[in-house]
Amino acid sequence: MIDALAAEWLKLRTLRSTSVVFGVVAVVVALMALLAWYAVHLWEGLPPDQRDRLEVSSLPELANWLASLCLAVLGVLAFSGEYGTGMIRTTFTVLPSRGRVLAAKAAVVAVVAFCTGLAAVLATYAAGRLIIGDRPIQGQSAETLSRQMPLFLALSLSIAMFALLGLCLAAITRSPVAAVAALVAVWYVLPIIVNNIPAPWNERIGSILPGALAGQLAGTGNPQSLGGALLSPLAALAAMAAWVAVPYAVAAVLLARRDV
Repeated sequence: MIDALAAEWLKLRTLRSTSVVFGVVAVVVALMALLAWYAVHLWEGLPPDQRDRLEVSSLPELANWLASLCLAVLGVLAFSGEYGTGMIRTTFTVLPSRGRVLAAKAAVVAVVAFCTGLAAVLATYAAGRLIIGDRPIQGQSAETLSRQMPLFLALSLSIAMFALLGLCLAAITRSPVAAVAALVAVWYVLPIIVNNIPAPWNERIGSILPGALAGQLAGTGNPQSLGGALLSPLAALAAMAAWVAVPYAVAAVLLARRDV
């Protein structure tokens, strides 16, 4: 397994697409800093009695939402790229245990996604605090890093969940286009559909969607958001694990039964 992990790490860090994804994540952080600067510019231009009406979405959570898709695409490319080049035959020849290959890929992608996501969230938080300072802009938390850390770790775990979901979808479909399309549906389209379901089912279903789990895991879910505070932290962690375990099990079965 150590050799398999080393091989997958070597493949992932030498892919050009990995550098591109990291670059896009860096751009996301820069955009969050630009948004913070723009919010300050608006806040400074408002009369004092109207400043409390200005509200900006939480920058770390917004960065997490965008980074989730970026790292999910990285998960897709980590598997589908080998199918596209035909290198998957070499991989399975050197490592005949396909379950071990899938496990090694999943472990490497999960660690890289978690660390990258945490770095992006922390960088966004630092940039936001530096630019916004002590201005009481609605939506921006003034809590210290130690108080925010549980949420940031939950957000990073959510990013790793999306990356693993992308990896498993790529193993199932063997097509980067199909896998990315399915990811976008889960990441963006499905929440829109659920939001239009009659209550209370919109909240009940929305609470188990991937994008709603990080806040509930950290115990900071927004009751006003879709299903934002229905699950306990333990239940949110179980739902997060299920979003990975189910497609992982399907991918493992299909890899064992299908030809390359």
